[in-house]
Amino acid sequence: MKHQIKHINGSVLYGADIPDDTPSGMAVRVALEQAVGKRAYLGGAYLSGADLRGAYLSGAYLIGANLSGAYLSGANLSGAYLSGAYLIGANLSGANLSGANLSRANLSGANLSRANLSRANLSRANLIGANLIGANLGGGKKLIGIRPVLTIGPIGSRADYLTAYITDAGVMVKAGCFFGSLDEFSAAVAKTHGETDHAKEYEVAVLMIDAHAAIWTPKED
Repeated sequence: MKHQIKHINGSVLYGADIPDDTPSGMAVRVALEQAVGKRAYLGGAYLSGADLRGAYLSGAYLIGANLSGAYLSGANLSGAYLSGAYLIGANLSGANLSGANLSRANLSGANLSRANLSRANLSRANLIGANLIGANLGGGKKLIGIRPVLTIGPIGSRADYLTAYITDAGVMVKAGCFFGSLDEFSAAVAKTHGETDHAKEYEVAVLMIDAHAAIWTPKED
């Protein structure tokens, strides 16, 4: 049985041969897993509302894909390329997004509860209204509160973005290959940049992160 994965513009990105006895509700998942296994280019794929629960999509190339409203709970998207993807209202609860590139992805209203976000790139991602309760940043650190992610940039010597996370272990910062506490980040900036303009810029960013954390860290009753 044939199943086509199409681009948002209607063109065919991949034609899959799937077993004839594949349930209709599983056809998209089976075809997509086959395409990902063959490292097919799936940028801009139209997968809105697709049932992809538990799918193995590690390393999938889905830049700019439309996955709005898709069911991806428990899916393995480790190392997937999802930059600029539309994931509005998608269910990603418990999904493995470790090392995934979600920069500029639209995740507004998405359910990311208990998702594995260790080493994931969330710079400039739209997380308005997203459920991030219990999302895991690795090392046992979990996001807390309703606005646990703050991205600042371009900034610094690399004109890159830094992302701050409010976790149950305090504020964590990711900047390039650096990932550590806010104090560790400040120490790294002082060591690397001294009293340069880049250091001053980072110092202001740290003040903003502190202010954001003070406002949005859940208060104990």
